[in-house]
Amino acid sequence: MEQSYAIEMLNITKRFPGIIANDNITLQLRKGEIHALLGENGAGKSTLMSVLFGLYRPEEGTIKKNGEIVEIKDPNDANALGIGMVHQHFKLVECFTVLDNIIMGVEPCRHGFLQKAEAREKVVALSEKYGLHVDPDALVEDITVGMQQRTEILKMLYRENEILIFDEPTAVLTPQEIEELMQIMRNLVAEGKSILFISHKLNEIMSVADRCTVLRKGKYIGTVDIANSSREELSRMMVGRDVDFVVHKGPSKPGEVILDVAHMTVASKSHGNNAVKDVSFCVRAGEIVCVAGIDGNGQTELVYGLTGLEPLKEGALTLSGRDITHAQIRQRSRMGMSHIPEDRHKHGLVLDYTLEDNMVLQRYFEPQFVSKAGFLKRKAIREYALRLIEQYDVRSGQGPVTVARSMSGGNQQKAIVAREIDKDPELLIAVQPTRGLDVGAIEYIHKQIVAQRDAGKAVLLVSLELDEVMALSDRILVMYEGEIVGELAPKTTTVEEMGLYMAGAKRKGA
Repeated sequence: MEQSYAIEMLNITKRFPGIIANDNITLQLRKGEIHALLGENGAGKSTLMSVLFGLYRPEEGTIKKNGEIVEIKDPNDANALGIGMVHQHFKLVECFTVLDNIIMGVEPCRHGFLQKAEAREKVVALSEKYGLHVDPDALVEDITVGMQQRTEILKMLYRENEILIFDEPTAVLTPQEIEELMQIMRNLVAEGKSILFISHKLNEIMSVADRCTVLRKGKYIGTVDIANSSREELSRMMVGRDVDFVVHKGPSKPGEVILDVAHMTVASKSHGNNAVKDVSFCVRAGEIVCVAGIDGNGQTELVYGLTGLEPLKEGALTLSGRDITHAQIRQRSRMGMSHIPEDRHKHGLVLDYTLEDNMVLQRYFEPQFVSKAGFLKRKAIREYALRLIEQYDVRSGQGPVTVARSMSGGNQQKAIVAREIDKDPELLIAVQPTRGLDVGAIEYIHKQIVAQRDAGKAVLLVSLELDEVMALSDRILVMYEGEIVGELAPKTTTVEEMGLYMAGAKRKGA
C-alpha cells in the first residue's frame, strides 16, 4: 500500500550568494504525524521550511500536497493550501495588540466594518482550548517573549491551517510551557493536523516526534523512526561526531566581589508595580551565579538595570569596587562588563550591518580599530572578525561581509557570544546564551563559560533551561514576582525543589 503523504518536498535546492542552503533535499511528511527536522545551526532547516511557506522560491525541486504538485509563490499561497508557520523570530507588529496581530490579513468584516468582537470570541475560545492563555488587548511590545510565542501559535490556529510548521518553538519557553506545548502538539495531531517541528533539543524530539529527518551543511543525511533511535545517534547524525552531554567543571574558587547589587528596584513598563523589588546579591570572581525563574518574573528588567538599558528606581551597583549605578552603557562595557542579551535582534546585533561590523560594535573606537584621524582600520577589523569566526565556528555565506540579517539564528547567537567573551570582561552577564543553538554549539559555549569562570572572571547566567542551570551554576538565585526568593546550591538541591521556589510555593527562611 502506498504511503499517504500530506506534504512532499522532492529534490529541493535553494542557493544564496556564496552558499547552497538546501542541496537536493527530500522531505516527506505523513498525514497525522509530528515530523522533526534536526540539524546544526546553518544546516538549512529554516530555509527549507521557508521554501514550503513561500518565503523563498527554490531553484530546483517540486512540492506536493496530498500527492498533487503545488506551486507556492508566497505565504498567501501557503495559507490557501492550509500551511501555517510559527517563525523562530516572531513576525509580530510590536505597536499592535495581540488580537490585531492574530487576525491581521484575515480580519472578519461585514458591510465593510471590522467585526472585532467576533474575532475576539474565536481567539479566546482557541486560547482556552489549547491552553495558550494570552491577553488579547495587551500591546505586543509590553508582553514577554513566551507570550509572543503563544500569539504566533494562535495566529496559525486562527487560520485553521492543517499543515503546521514550528520553527524552534520552544527556544523562548519555560520548562512548564514546553511541556504544555508538547501536549498541544499531540492534541493537534490527534485532530488530524500534521506537524513539521524544527528543534535543536534532542529530549523534545525524542518525547514528541514520530520521525526525524536530519540535515548537515545543507545536505540530507537521513530519516529515522524515533522509536528505534537514541539521542546519541541523532546527535552523531547531526554534527558528524560524538557529543559530550555532560558539563565538565571542577569546584569553584570564589575570589573578591566583582558585582555588588544593593536594594535594586526597577520599574515595570507593562504595569504599575515594580518589576524588580529590593533585590540584593553579589557575584564573585571565579564563580557562576545563575538567576533561575519562570519567564516574566523580573529577570529581563534585572538584566536591563544591571547593563544600563533601564535606570534603577532605587538601589546601587558596584563593579569591581567602582560605582556604576548611573554609568552609561558604554562606560559599563569599558569598565569590564560584557552582556549576551536575551533578544539578539533588539539588543545584540545591528541586523543590516555586516558580520565584521557587528563584531566590533562596542570596540570600533579603540586605537586598534580606528586611526587618529577617525577613520576605521578596515583591515584590522577584517582580521579580527576572521579570527572570531574561525574560533567560534560562525557560519555564514560570505564570511565577514555577510549581512547579519541573512544568517541563521544560531550563528547570529554565536557571533554575539564570540564578541562578548573576546572582550575579556571582569563580569560576563549571559542571558539565555545557548538559545537556539545545536548540541555541538551548546557544548562549546558551555566550555567557554566555564573557562571564563576558571580564568577568575565573574559570570552571571540567566537561563530558563533547568538542565543548563543545574549543570553550569555554582550558586542559584531563584526569582519570583521580582524578588529573590531562594539561594540554592546545585549539588544539594533538586529540579523539583527549584520548581517550588520558581512557582512561589516556597521561600528562603519559610
